[in-house]
Amino acid sequence: MAAVTRYECKVDPASIDALDIHVHVEIGSDGRSSLPGPLAEAASKYFKADGPRPDVDAIADYYRERRMAAVVFTVDARHGLDHEPIPSTEVAEGAARHADVLIPFGSVDPHREDALDRVNRLIEDYGVRGFKFHPTVQSFDPSEERWYPLYDAMQSAGVVALFHT
Repeated sequence: MAAVTRYECKVDPASIDALDIHVHVEIGSDGRSSLPGPLAEAASKYFKADGPRPDVDAIADYYRERRMAAVVFTVDARHGLDHEPIPSTEVAEGAARHADVLIPFGSVDPHREDALDRVNRLIEDYGVRGFKFHPTVQSFDPSEERWYPLYDAMQSAGVVALFHT
């Protein structure tokens, strides 16, 4: 097993003009999209985005050129979309390579039996600073008490829980 590259933030607030707190990594290192084909096409049409989708390295270059930093994540919605996500570990390791401009958030499908273990591993081993949830595509009601252990782990670790509404 390859050694984990743990993220350590190197963003210098004095060297940036802005921080974008909502940036999706849309292409994995294997070239796979973060969304299933029909949903990716619908998103492109809705957002009028016909250009190439960004991977972690392209996002870092884009923000570095603009003297900005960005919170980056993908969405693990395998339960709701029946689509293999870009691994949050990959996003975190990419952010570690570009720690001067990127801040990683993880994503864990709350329906996974090992969701709590994944949350803890992403925090402890990879240094993610928060988690992105998208209840609509992840097919869950975030107010249900069965998800509270996930939120408790995040709160105990002092990381953010970001919800798409």
